[in-house]
Amino acid sequence: MLYTVIKQNSYQDSINLMLLTNEVSTLDGVKQSQIMMGTDANKDIFRTAGLYTDEVGAATPNDMVIVVETDDESVVDQVVKKSEQFLSDLSVKKDSGQVKNVRNWNDALEQLPDANMALFSIPGIYAADEIEKALDKGLHVFSFSDNVSLEDEVRLKKKAHEKGLLLMGPDCGTGIVSSIPMAFTNVVNPGNIGIVGASGTGIQEVSTIIERLGGGIVHAIGTGGRDLHEDVGGITMKDAIIGLEHHDPTDVIVVISKPPAKKVRDEVMELLQAVTKPVVAIFLGEKPEQHVGNVYLAHTLEETALIAVDLANGNEVKESYATEVENKVTATLPEGKTVKGLYSGGTLANEAGTLITEALQLGKTTKAEGYILRTNGFEVMDLGDDMYTQGKPHPMIDPEVRIKKIKEAVEDETTGIILLDVVLGYGAHPDMANALKPAIEEALQTAKESGRDLHIIGTVVGTKYAPQDYDKSVRTLKEMGVLVESSNARAVHLALQLMGHDLVDAPKQKVPYENRKMTLPEVSPKVDQLLNSIPQVVNVGIESFTESIDTYGGKAIQYDWRPLAGGNRKLIKVLNGLNRHAEEIDAANQKVIGRLRESQPFLTDIVPAISVIPELDGKVLLHAGPPIKYENMTGPMQGSCIGASLFEGWADNEEEARRQLEEGEVTFIPCHHVNAVGPMGGITSANMPVLVVENKQDGTTAYCQMNEGIGKVLRFGAYSKEVVDRLTWMKDVLGPVLGKALRTVEGGLNLNVMIARAITMGDEFHQRNIAASLIFLKEMAPIIVELDIAQVEKREVIDFLAKTDQFFLNIMMATGKAMVDYARKIQEGTVVTTMSRNGENFGVRIAGMGDEWFTAPVNTPNGLYFTGYSEEDANPDIGDSAITETIGVGGMAMIAAPGVTRFVGAGGFQDALNVSNEMAEISIEHNPNWTIPTWDFQGSVLGIDVRKVVETGITPLINTGIAHKVAGLGQVGAGTVRAPLACFEKALIAYAESLGVRVED
Repeated sequence: MLYTVIKQNSYQDSINLMLLTNEVSTLDGVKQSQIMMGTDANKDIFRTAGLYTDEVGAATPNDMVIVVETDDESVVDQVVKKSEQFLSDLSVKKDSGQVKNVRNWNDALEQLPDANMALFSIPGIYAADEIEKALDKGLHVFSFSDNVSLEDEVRLKKKAHEKGLLLMGPDCGTGIVSSIPMAFTNVVNPGNIGIVGASGTGIQEVSTIIERLGGGIVHAIGTGGRDLHEDVGGITMKDAIIGLEHHDPTDVIVVISKPPAKKVRDEVMELLQAVTKPVVAIFLGEKPEQHVGNVYLAHTLEETALIAVDLANGNEVKESYATEVENKVTATLPEGKTVKGLYSGGTLANEAGTLITEALQLGKTTKAEGYILRTNGFEVMDLGDDMYTQGKPHPMIDPEVRIKKIKEAVEDETTGIILLDVVLGYGAHPDMANALKPAIEEALQTAKESGRDLHIIGTVVGTKYAPQDYDKSVRTLKEMGVLVESSNARAVHLALQLMGHDLVDAPKQKVPYENRKMTLPEVSPKVDQLLNSIPQVVNVGIESFTESIDTYGGKAIQYDWRPLAGGNRKLIKVLNGLNRHAEEIDAANQKVIGRLRESQPFLTDIVPAISVIPELDGKVLLHAGPPIKYENMTGPMQGSCIGASLFEGWADNEEEARRQLEEGEVTFIPCHHVNAVGPMGGITSANMPVLVVENKQDGTTAYCQMNEGIGKVLRFGAYSKEVVDRLTWMKDVLGPVLGKALRTVEGGLNLNVMIARAITMGDEFHQRNIAASLIFLKEMAPIIVELDIAQVEKREVIDFLAKTDQFFLNIMMATGKAMVDYARKIQEGTVVTTMSRNGENFGVRIAGMGDEWFTAPVNTPNGLYFTGYSEEDANPDIGDSAITETIGVGGMAMIAAPGVTRFVGAGGFQDALNVSNEMAEISIEHNPNWTIPTWDFQGSVLGIDVRKVVETGITPLINTGIAHKVAGLGQVGAGTVRAPLACFEKALIAYAESLGVRVED
């Protein structure tokens, strides 16, 4: 049976998940398992493996998907526990490292301002967009990522060239820059040889042989395997050759290429003839008969290294570099035996296939998917081909596919020789030789028992600096009976000798270059600077790639990348389109948040709502959130409507009130449409007193009803006599007394000052307002005492304020409304200017789209419930109080009130810090007016940017009370709720269309 576990918004790199899959697959009771991110490509892999479920189909690219096939459901818990432990161990390693981690480009370049390169190892479907961003930021690019379209590669390499930058890759597996090893790489001695290679394992084989011969490498620039494709035109190779020609420490240039397009090969040769330094070149698949001009043409990768070392040492190049194999052949295999090459390195497989084909005169190399050679029983496999690695680690990392192929080779009785490579270095398996040992020993024993001759020949690609220990790997292979040669070419020569054949190259003479030499182009200043400096790298993807950079003297910062917009291709295109307007949008956003920052909110009065909101004339009610019909309101909001009807005297009882409401006698208007806000249901009627907050910057004024206290209250849908009586008292006593007191204060109460004080005392202004409420009481009590009113009224009002810890919440809501309405007058940019909920929909508005609402179904809060209640009792999210989060407090400033985190079920101090840091990722800056001591005196966040919300998939977190879904039962808990992402996505698309950005499904 299949079991699926989805870990939402838990992005992990693919290699880690492949290794994790291997670990959990060994658990008892697991028939098969797969752990991958929920991308479309990975869903196809789940289908192919027979592991696809409906839950897999619903997963997003940011979700980690675990599918387990087992007969025992308890095994699933073991798999999840194992997964959590594996990822936790990775996290511990990450925390103990020296490399800093960031989550966006801006932070990366702020932390590493002198960055000169970006190293990518992310899924190819997203790589092109990210590579372009790096190029636009002036960074050279090393792209380990593959599966980038040829069209994108051509476009991006042309762009890099125009900007004077190098794009190394896509599918660039290894490199060395200023003697710093990069990606899947080997450590070699520094030296005077510079390599340019359209081949990863080709660079590794040549560079490690050079190191073992006593030479050294200063640069090994990978170009990606398609660079010499006719459409690409060798852009990176040409630019790198020019760079090495002008690089003083480089004395010898080595060029390595898989079989190139003839036109591009000729262009590269023409360029090489214009170079003043000696050049060694190998074009795999060719068998050169002479050297031309100053270009020495090699047949094998080993010959390439031997010539390069001679040139680097100032020695004459020999006519022949024939080498002897280390293992002596005393007997050959009988007729009918074949060779099976099981390679993890594609270039080594190419070399083996070419040499075997030439020696055995098999004609042109016969290729099939996953094979370099497959003819007459002879097979050379590139086990790093996509057909073997789809959804699985590369064979340099994971021995599984090679173990399987060794067993298959032995089952073929014609197999006389198995050729294999063991590639060492950073990124490779920690001990591949030992990992292959059981399979190799079993294969040799099986052949021996059946009376067959079987030789396993291996080569180790690496140096003494390899983390795996080169000498130990060689020794381990020899001890198990493997015939080890020092190069791949020698390993193939040994195989051929055992087959009764050999491959001898004729001596090569040097002939002059007869064509006119071209004028060498100038080197790009940026390429020249890269080649003459230490790499400072933004590592985007596989975190272990920072290890070699950091260890050998480079600088790196880890960008914890995840797909933009949850991997949604349409939204990624929209974001990229908006990025072309970034300067304009950023300038607009600064104007909007400038108004938020400069706002001067003052509480000036408390008056009957009808006196400042003329729209309330008649049977009219204001409600929270975007527009909604009465029949779609949840129980608490409908209950509030009944209570308001009874309060206003429109009805004498509940039945009459319901009839009027259901028959449409009452008109509904969102609070936000009339400069107001309201808590929970937000139901406000004509005779309810409202707080008046004026933004002194331009007189923008906002209104909110007063807080009723706790217990059975209108805002939670209660409408009993007790509720109506309290509303009446607030109308007749509380409102008039406080209004009279406020009018004695010249200009009103300065709310910025009160908020700044209260935030340092532990308020976040949504779930916790006790400090601000007491500050308000402190300001008002002396004034109330001096008023010429009845003593009983003074006592009642002061007593009510003293008991109502959340009184300031409503003041803060009106403050937020006065701030955003002032800012919304700038109808430009992507700053969120309203967030509100009506129990049915969550609505947002952004500055650039004015009054237009963008809605999505609300979520239900998560949190702690009072005794006797549970999530089943909870009403969906409701209220205008998210105006607090809109201006950067409430859930956005959780760190200001860490004590609240436990009350709302969000954990402890570290959780509060994590939430606030996360909210900062979707905000433009910090508000210097409201600094938070527990956040190292940073200001609260300011300016939620809809672009950042959609890019990251991080939505604002809102602190909230939880209402019972049945009207009148009141508050049953407190918690947090996430704004739904869909409304931000809609706002982004609409804004993009308003700028003329093309939006396609």
